[in-house]
Amino acid sequence: MFFLLGHGITKRNVDIVDDFPGIISSAAKILRLWDDLGSAKDENQEGHDGSYLDCYIKENPGMSIENARCHVMHSISETWKLLNRQCLPPNPFSSCFTKACLNVARMVPLMYSYDGKQCLPSLEEHMKSLV
Repeated sequence: MFFLLGHGITKRNVDIVDDFPGIISSAAKILRLWDDLGSAKDENQEGHDGSYLDCYIKENPGMSIENARCHVMHSISETWKLLNRQCLPPNPFSSCFTKACLNVARMVPLMYSYDGKQCLPSLEEHMKSLV
C-alpha cells in the first residue's frame, strides 16, 4: 500500500517499510483478529489457518469461546489505541499513508459483518444512505 500511494522506491522508503513499523503491523493485526472472529467457522478452515482464536483457546484450557472472543475484542481495542498513537506526529510517513492505514483498519469490521447468507447487511445500509 505504501508504494501504491505514490511513495517512490528509494533506499530510505524501503528501509522504513522493511522495519515493519507499528503503523503497518497494527493495521495488519486489527485485520487478522477481525478475520479470526468473523470468518474461520464460515470458511470451513478446520483449524488449518492458524487462527488466533483457536490458538488462544488451546493455550487456555477451559476457556469458553465467548471469553476467548472477548479477549480478542480487547486485543483489537488495545491495538486501535496503539495505532492511534502511532499515527500522531512525528512519524516517518506521509499523512496520505497514515490516513490509508487508519481507513484500512476502519473498514475491517464492516468487511467481516456478514450474515448467515454471506451478505453484508451493514454495507448495504451504508450504501443506501449514500443514495
